[in-house]
Amino acid sequence: MRVSSSTFPDSFIYQTNQLENQQNTLQSEATTGLNFTQPGDDPAGMTQALELQADSSSNTQYQSNITQLQDSATTSYDALNGLQTLISQASTIAAGVDGATSTTELSTDATEIGGIIQQALQLANTQDSNGNYIFGGTNESTPPFTASTDGDGNVTGVTYQGNTSVAQAEIAPGVTVSAQTLGANTTGTGPRGLITDSRYGADLFNHLISLQNDLTSGNVSAVSTTDAQNLSHDENNIAYQVGSNGVVQSTLTNTNSVATQQGTNLTTQMSNLTSANLATTLTQLQQTETSYEAALQSGVQVMQISLLNYLY
Repeated sequence: MRVSSSTFPDSFIYQTNQLENQQNTLQSEATTGLNFTQPGDDPAGMTQALELQADSSSNTQYQSNITQLQDSATTSYDALNGLQTLISQASTIAAGVDGATSTTELSTDATEIGGIIQQALQLANTQDSNGNYIFGGTNESTPPFTASTDGDGNVTGVTYQGNTSVAQAEIAPGVTVSAQTLGANTTGTGPRGLITDSRYGADLFNHLISLQNDLTSGNVSAVSTTDAQNLSHDENNIAYQVGSNGVVQSTLTNTNSVATQQGTNLTTQMSNLTSANLATTLTQLQQTETSYEAALQSGVQVMQISLLNYLY
C-alpha cells in the first residue's frame, strides 16, 4: 500500500501546533499567574479587564478628590468654630454694656474687641495644608482679607480680595461637591458669604469695628441695640456655615466609604477575571505535555509505517 496524500502530515502538524500553543499558554499562566497577557489570548476577557481598569482608575481619582476635600473641609471647620467663638465673646461684651458701665470698663471692652478683630482676621485668612487660602473662592494664592489700620494699630477697615466662585470636584459618577466657603458675597446671588453677605445681614468686620468705635466713644445705646443686633446676624450666619460644613463632611465620609468598598470590589473582579488557578493550570499543563509527547510518538510511528509502505 502506498500513501500518496499529505493529509496525515498536515493533520499531524496542525494538531501538534495546537497542543504546543496550548502548552505555551498554560506555561505563561503558570509563570505570570494570569489567565491572559495579550488581547489575542482572550479578546472578551481583555475587553472586560480594560473596562475594570478604567473604572478602578476613576474610583481612585474620586478617592483622591475626597481626601483633598476632607482636608479643606476640616480646615474650614476649625476656622469656622474659631470665628463662632469670637462672635460669641463679642456678643457677650455688647450684652454686658449698660448705663452703669464705667468709661474705664468701656475702654477695656474696646481693647478686647480690637483683639477679637485681629484674631478674626487671622482666621478669615486661614490656609490649608497646601498653603491655599480657603475663604477666597478660587483665588487661593492671596489672602482674601486685607486690613487698614490707624496710628494706634486699630483696624479701621477690611477689604475682601477673593472672588465669588468655588471649586467643584467629582467624588462619584455625576456627583460634584465643593468644600469651600466664600469669604464674602455681595452680589445677591450664589454661595453664601462667610464674613459678608447682605442677603443675611452679615458684615462681621464692619460690625466689630462699629462696636469698638461705640465702646471707645461711650455710645452705650448704640452698643446695646444696633451693635448687639448686628452681631446676632453674624452669629446666625456663622452657625449656618458650620452646619453646611458638617453636611459636606458627612457626605464626604459616606461617599468615601462607598468608594473604598467599590475599590475592593473592582480589585476582586479584576483578580477573578485575570488570575489563573495555579492548581488547575498545572494539572492542565501536565495533561497537555503528556498529550503532546504522545502525539509526537504516535506521529513518528505512523509516519514510519507509511514510509515503509511507500517503499515496499
